[in-house]
Amino acid sequence: MHSSKDKPMQAVQERAARQAATERDPRWARVLARDASADAEFVYGVRTTGVYCRPSSHARLPRPENVVFFDSPAVAEAAGYRASRRDGPDRSAVAARQAEAVAQACRLIGASEELPNLAELAAQAGLSPFHFHRVFKARTGLTPKAYAEARRRERVQAGLAQGRSVTEAIYDAGFNSNARFYAASDRVLGMRPSDYKAGGTNAAIRFAVGQCSLGAILVAQSQRGVCAIALGDDPAALVRELEDRFPKAELIGGDGDFERLVARVVGLVEAPRLGLDLPLDIRGTAFQERVWRALRDIPPGRTLSYTELARRIGAPRSVRAVAQACAANTLAIAIPCHRVVRADGQLAGYRWGVERKRALLERERGA
Repeated sequence: MHSSKDKPMQAVQERAARQAATERDPRWARVLARDASADAEFVYGVRTTGVYCRPSSHARLPRPENVVFFDSPAVAEAAGYRASRRDGPDRSAVAARQAEAVAQACRLIGASEELPNLAELAAQAGLSPFHFHRVFKARTGLTPKAYAEARRRERVQAGLAQGRSVTEAIYDAGFNSNARFYAASDRVLGMRPSDYKAGGTNAAIRFAVGQCSLGAILVAQSQRGVCAIALGDDPAALVRELEDRFPKAELIGGDGDFERLVARVVGLVEAPRLGLDLPLDIRGTAFQERVWRALRDIPPGRTLSYTELARRIGAPRSVRAVAQACAANTLAIAIPCHRVVRADGQLAGYRWGVERKRALLERERGA
């Protein structure tokens, strides 16, 4: 045991160790330089005051032994720190400039036949390519290239749904040649354009229905990957729902190999911490994809509120849209929308039943 005389010396040693660790961290040099380009990368908290600041903050610099770094304001707040009042105007100005730069980039991407390269987008924003890439992804949840592809996919799908010819839809979406579009058509539509326009004609989807502790489970896979995971009480109803979603596709009962895939999904239901690595066929709007990607980052046994999820994807005012994106998810468990709850911790609606949602969460917490 340490005597009372040893405690002051131990405290001095701990402070010295914290100081040395902070001074070795490359982020500390950026704080000393008040580097505004680091504002989108991290914040620092001050142990003695309980506040956090951006690297560019003009607040008085703390002692290095009192500094702790966080990847984002949300992480700092989760650790119990609050935003510095003095730093507020600086953060607001930086955030406003970044939001406008990203908005301009999105407009340019949307209006361009060819995707502007990263250097061009960064130059327009007045940022380095590396910093612009980080800011854009932090704001939209997607890289500039992924955002451009999502926008093109939406335009092609909308054009075909409105009855335009494949050629018209291709050019209206910003592809400047049929060849460029057809090279990317599987990624954009998941099938040939003519098949998509015809409601899934010629698309082959394998499926199988199994049983798990939560009832019947259906798994379906297109040429691109798993396109549906559904839970329910009635296996026939799950199959009818699949038929309604893909009315013109060829539905093929799974063979032994495919049923092994179903067994892997059932294994995830029974032992969620084992994880699941499936090629997923995720087709949605750019916003939905942002939400679905964030859902897959929530660890088993943990939950987020819809408000927290909206903040995590950089859209704090879009709580309702986030809830709608969760409801639009058709890949139960693989995209774990069951890990999102109301702000008060209560369970909200779940397309496969609130009781199944409760059972999944209880299983994850006890696994």
